[in-house]
Formats: sequence, structure tokens, C-alpha cells
Amino acid sequence: MGGVIGAIVAGDRSPSLEESPAQETKSKRLRVRTREMKAEEGIEAARRSLEDKIAQLNSTIDDVRQQLGSVNGSVSNAEPD
Repeated sequence: MGGVIGAIVAGDRSPSLEESPAQETKSKRLRVRTREMKAEEGIEAARRSLEDKIAQLNSTIDDVRQQLGSVNGSVSNAEPD
């Protein structure tokens, strides 16, 4: 039933409502550009996320180096030469 109604409505479309070839091309370009912009936004968000994670890792590495340095430093100070 719904398919029949859809076919009737689709068949009744006036030519003035359809896009001209120029409008259709412009519409396609707009859709492509919109997709490109969304992809660029996604890439930018991923880049920022990775930069944040790298900064966290670098901070953790620095903390561990300091901890190991103080442990190694105190151990080497206690040992005679």
C-alpha cells in the first residue's frame, strides 16, 4: 500500500520541482565539500587527541625518570666506590 502511494506521489512531481543539471552539479559539489569538511574536522580532532596522549606519556616518562634517578642516586651514594 505504501509503495503504491509512494509511486503515485513520485509520479506527480512537477518538472519545476526537479533540479536542473547545473543545480544538481552544484548540489553534488556541496555534498562532497561538506563530507570533506567533516573528514577534516575528524582528522583534526584525532590529531589533538593524539597530541594530548603524547603529552601525557611524556609527563609520565619524566616522572618515572625522576623516580628512578632518585632511587639510583640514593643507591649509588650508599655504595662505596
